[in-house]
Amino acid sequence: MSSHIIFREDRILVLDQRKLPFKEVFVPLITLDDFVKAINGMIVRGAPLIGIVSAYGFAFGVKELLEKKGELTKDDIKRIYSKLAKTRPTAHNLFWALDKMKKGYEKHKDERDLPRKLLEIARFIHEEDIKNNIMLAERGAELVNDGDTILSHCNAGELATGGYGTALGIIRKAKEQGKRTKVIITETRPYFQGARLSAYELKKQGINFEIVPDNHVGLLMKKGMIHKVIVGADRVALNGDTANKVGTFMIALCAKNENVPFFVACCLSTFDNSLPSGQSIPIEERDGKEVIKIGKKYITLKSYKALYYSFDITPNYLISGFITEKGVVVQPFTENIRLLFKE
Repeated sequence: MSSHIIFREDRILVLDQRKLPFKEVFVPLITLDDFVKAINGMIVRGAPLIGIVSAYGFAFGVKELLEKKGELTKDDIKRIYSKLAKTRPTAHNLFWALDKMKKGYEKHKDERDLPRKLLEIARFIHEEDIKNNIMLAERGAELVNDGDTILSHCNAGELATGGYGTALGIIRKAKEQGKRTKVIITETRPYFQGARLSAYELKKQGINFEIVPDNHVGLLMKKGMIHKVIVGADRVALNGDTANKVGTFMIALCAKNENVPFFVACCLSTFDNSLPSGQSIPIEERDGKEVIKIGKKYITLKSYKALYYSFDITPNYLISGFITEKGVVVQPFTENIRLLFKE
């Protein structure tokens, strides 16, 4: 299916994104704790991929406990769900996938081949994400003009999803269609997902790109060097307020000020229609030590305090549209997002 997450009957192999672009190292995930550590520790990241890995984690967690105990209780399932749900609270795809796995458990809990059935559901979630990414990319590529320079923040490509990519998937599809583009990648402090991961993907795909410090966005837009912004998302409220990697809000403000179209690319699994607005989206606060060091190397004194919110909320009025597998959604967002979910 995809090169960065490999299914085996007795384990899942995931590409350790912390080591890119210098090394391609795969980490085996077998126990529930392995999956929890992989998500918590940023071995895997990106809302769609977090959802997929959590689905596999649920299946392997059930298998692990069945082998140990012979049977499962409601409390066992709650613990498996809760351990995975606590890893990255902002990503809606995580809860969307876990809810699907929980429903699958309820449906098949009395069957002898329960672990296999749950793995089949997890694999379906994985495969469906790739298909939806490709459909999304085809819709989004229609908005890309030959010669466009597109700015993207963080990493919303193959590595953040089950396979093809959302924001970067659109650029990838535009290239397949023969359109020439240039991508401006923000470095994306403090984990440098742009400089490390997006650049890694675009290089492999033969797409022209340049990396810029996060603080260059306003300058480049003022100079007229950016034609469009396309970013991913971790959760979208019913009114279109969007949680994404911290810094997205500032980019959207700059884009609005300079009349640069600002698009969010995400699959339907990222929309959380239970939340009327972004005010209710939980924002993950990570350890401040991640700000004062790069990898294991401190860039300032250990004793200094630092603050790190992993995401921010971009209000709906700054967003030109949402690019989804069902098409492009424009204002009024509440009404049109609801339409996405009608059969």
